[in-house]
Amino acid sequence: MTNKIIIRADDLGYSKAVDYGIYETIKNGLINNVGIMTNMPDAERAFNLIKNFDVCLGLHVNICTGFPLSNPSKIKSITTNNGFFIPSKNYRKSKKDIVNLEEVTLEIQAQYDRFIEITGKKPSYFEGHAVQSKNFKIGLKRVAKREDVAYLDFSLDPDIKTIPFKNTIMYPYMETLNEGFNPYDMLKNASLDEHKDGFSMVVCHPGYLDKYILNHSSVTIPRTEDVEMLTSPKVKKWIISNNIQLIKYSDIK
Repeated sequence: MTNKIIIRADDLGYSKAVDYGIYETIKNGLINNVGIMTNMPDAERAFNLIKNFDVCLGLHVNICTGFPLSNPSKIKSITTNNGFFIPSKNYRKSKKDIVNLEEVTLEIQAQYDRFIEITGKKPSYFEGHAVQSKNFKIGLKRVAKREDVAYLDFSLDPDIKTIPFKNTIMYPYMETLNEGFNPYDMLKNASLDEHKDGFSMVVCHPGYLDKYILNHSSVTIPRTEDVEMLTSPKVKKWIISNNIQLIKYSDIK
């Protein structure tokens, strides 16, 4: 029996070190689904690193790091006085949804348009980075429907066990921020769990480290652990011996 799973890498474009880590997991590892952050200065160069590989590319919409693509004066609810995005910790600390729906929709559309400009095609999936905001998700769904692309919900809540996608169900495994994170165990558990109505979805954050990522991301060492796991010859051998098939979001109808 073949067990099919999705393995995804987030944050392409975040920094040069992250980009090269993701590149390594595509070229010599298990990654065939990648989400790109199109607002980041490195986004186009990052895409050029991987564009000749057979990967499913999605839009990883980001409203909490770097500069926006929209005029900051028009999206004040999600930007600081100096024009940067509000950091993710500010969203987590707030007891209310500080995101203005119309403003965030404007920025989501800008990031979508930049995706088309960089890649020349629509994303195969469409989801968000780090921020748990009702209005952010409504904006994502609004743009996804407008542009006729497949929206993929997301959550940092460990109690959320299923995520709808197209006509199936995703069972997410995203443990990078967990204490005692072990990427090998995460992949093994996801691979061996059988789901009659959908697929296990392993969300990874592979990358190497540079000054930018050390200064701007709460995820550091686990990124390097993801690279090691995803490129391990032993892991690839285990995947083959257990008849695990790595599928893409674009394979799902």
